[in-house]
Amino acid sequence: MFSNYLIGLREGLEASLVVCILIAYLVKTGRRDALRPIWTGIALAIALALGFGCALEFGSQEMTFEAQEALGGSLSIIAVGLVTWMVFWMRRTARHLKSELHGKLDAALAMGTGALVATAFLAVGREGLETSLFVWASVHAAGDGTPRPLIGVALGLATAVLLGWLFYRGALRINLAKFFTWTGAMLVVVAAGVLAYGFHDLQEANWIPGISHLAFDISDTIEPDSWYGTLLKGVFNFQPDPTVVQVTVWLLYLIPTLVVFFAPVGSASGKGKVTTPHDQGTRPSEAPQA
Repeated sequence: MFSNYLIGLREGLEASLVVCILIAYLVKTGRRDALRPIWTGIALAIALALGFGCALEFGSQEMTFEAQEALGGSLSIIAVGLVTWMVFWMRRTARHLKSELHGKLDAALAMGTGALVATAFLAVGREGLETSLFVWASVHAAGDGTPRPLIGVALGLATAVLLGWLFYRGALRINLAKFFTWTGAMLVVVAAGVLAYGFHDLQEANWIPGISHLAFDISDTIEPDSWYGTLLKGVFNFQPDPTVVQVTVWLLYLIPTLVVFFAPVGSASGKGKVTTPHDQGTRPSEAPQA
């Protein structure tokens, strides 16, 4: 449940910051008339993400066991690739996010309502699709048949929306650069478990050999149905009897990715700082300085 809460919190906060920046910029520039198209684009993006998640869940139920495992394994690998790219992208470009969105919004304002809807849709839709895919892969890997993973995602998203609103109102200030760094590292750990289980699915589908070659089996020590086994499964997608392929994939992904992720990106002043609408001492209702 915690891993899915983390997914919802991290992805939801990115989307909330995007919305916060878009709305605050329109308010500060006196373009409240453009708020409705922005909210329309955001609503369409949310609907697309929900529809995509439902299509993954219900569409896969009509498949054979081998087809389900092949689909689950393939989509798990794709989801891990997208999340890894997202984590590194946010770490590299977070300090430019505000100015980049402002530039796109200025261009959309010049083009009209349709462009505003498209700008908000694309800005939020990417986060929504990534969230749907990664949540589906994570829930599929957990495979406990309970609603707890989805409850975790919902709580994470609700927390992200609350934080976004507090940022917008200027009631909360945290070091977002550190927040995204440490949640990004935790997501990499979660992604390693999802990736390993994705390869296990491909083994179940007979796409990859070695399903009977276990790296170790500590089921007697860590029972999968125990509270601590459930906790390890929910947080890290831990499996007490992984195959050699799973352990190899887990190590080959996790160690190099964390090493690269924590490698210095430079020492320029202000690097990595993510700004909110109030970071420069302005309020959303104030007109921009010339």
